[in-house]
Amino acid sequence: MSSLSIHLPITQNSADGYTMIKTIKRMVAQNLKMIILTNPGERVMEPNFGVGIQQFLFAGRGEGVEGQIAQKMRDQVGTYLPNVVLNDIQFGFSELDRNIMAIRVLYSIPALGLQDLLDLTI
Repeated sequence: MSSLSIHLPITQNSADGYTMIKTIKRMVAQNLKMIILTNPGERVMEPNFGVGIQQFLFAGRGEGVEGQIAQKMRDQVGTYLPNVVLNDIQFGFSELDRNIMAIRVLYSIPALGLQDLLDLTI
């Protein structure tokens, strides 16, 4: 089977030499994760790429911060993954550690009839 991209973080395997992404669904999930976790200015030759989710960890809780994050995610996906639709974005915060944020993103790729869920803990 042909591969679409290398899986990040890079790991070796016996079949392909390195772990590869072989489905569009997994590739889109990895790209969405990279958009959320990358800080603007961090990606070479793409200074506007990334949500920079870490900068929001200490901004407090509430609809204002969650709304800012959700809007930034929608803007970034609209620019860098225009065929992906963010259907729902949910936030959760740890009661034990105020500096831990969970994000659940339900997204779809309408042209392919695919839907998936991305869970991240920051």
